[in-house]
Amino acid sequence: MLRTSQVLLSRVTSSTQGSGAQRPILRFDGEAFRLKRTGELIRALLVLRLCAWPPLVSYGLTLLSWSRRLLGSRLSGALLRASVYGQFVAGETTAEVQDSVQRLQRLGLRPLLAVPTEEEPGTDWRGEAWYEGNLNAMLHCVDLSCGPPGSLPPQPVIMQLRVTALTSAQLCKELTLRLRETGTSKELSPERFASTMESGKDLQISSLSPELNQHLKASLSRFHRIAQYARSQGVRLLVDAEYTSLNPALTLFVSSLAVRWNCREEADEDGAPWVWNTYQAYLKDTYEQLNQAAEAAEQKGLGFGVKLVRGAYLDSERAVAQRNRTADPTQPNYEATSRSYNRCLELMLGHVSRRGSRCQLMVASHNEESVTQAVKRHCWSCETMIKSLNPL
Repeated sequence: MLRTSQVLLSRVTSSTQGSGAQRPILRFDGEAFRLKRTGELIRALLVLRLCAWPPLVSYGLTLLSWSRRLLGSRLSGALLRASVYGQFVAGETTAEVQDSVQRLQRLGLRPLLAVPTEEEPGTDWRGEAWYEGNLNAMLHCVDLSCGPPGSLPPQPVIMQLRVTALTSAQLCKELTLRLRETGTSKELSPERFASTMESGKDLQISSLSPELNQHLKASLSRFHRIAQYARSQGVRLLVDAEYTSLNPALTLFVSSLAVRWNCREEADEDGAPWVWNTYQAYLKDTYEQLNQAAEAAEQKGLGFGVKLVRGAYLDSERAVAQRNRTADPTQPNYEATSRSYNRCLELMLGHVSRRGSRCQLMVASHNEESVTQAVKRHCWSCETMIKSLNPL
């Protein structure tokens, strides 16, 4: 199942009295709610309360299964569409999704289409056909991101995807293990991977089996095709982070795409990067990783795009660390995560100020303090985030 997630960013500015300068107005007054009917807002409140109820969170899939058995798929589906599904879904068809996007755009909100299909660590290899099907879905989502034929979508157009929709978690785990060894810089360099993406040659990584080397070749081809098509349509790609057991390999793939598509030769008139990466502030080593990546991009003359998040795999990461008797990679509490987020935010705002459009940042936070910090620090326009999920 392919899902689309619209992240909508509203920008509001006002003129300063007595000058022509523009100063940002930061608003958390629910302006976006104007497009919602009273019934929809009541449903949203009920869904919020339900999703905060621990038994429903823990046994949601089991309850869904029993609902289908007792009520049948049709009645169970109708109840879902009237409740949770209806709350988070922008539409069941392309036309419905586009209608939702257009209604939001009339409020000055900008859509971001996402393909959150991913493969969990430990999943059996599904065969190349599954990943090729995901690629075709992503290519379709690039077209959806551009809006209906003849329309002028708001700029920049950004689409979000996950690496493990195009390559196996097993390959990512094997590459991550290899990357953590010493002396792998030449064999697993972004420049070598970028060259192979376009040429289609075999890499033949020494630590991989013949089957995984063949899968790597096919995966690099898929990365190249989605990036090439997105670039041709003027759509920027934002790559999601996943688990720590996979992230070094994910970063390698994103860095390889950046070498090919974030170079000055590919820059448009805005100069903004075409491929962005995601950094999770709830991990202890994120600041160092982000600092190294930002400096490396600047030294190579590459555009650098970052989506900064707090993180979404806290319980899973801690459970894996406990099971494997390894150090917990996450921050000890919410306060430490917020300090990490604000520190990373300050780091990136410095790079944005220095590099201009060649370095860009998405402040992906529901936290008013973090958004306020970004606005005050950089005199940005207010960016309010609203998410909705749509299965296609």
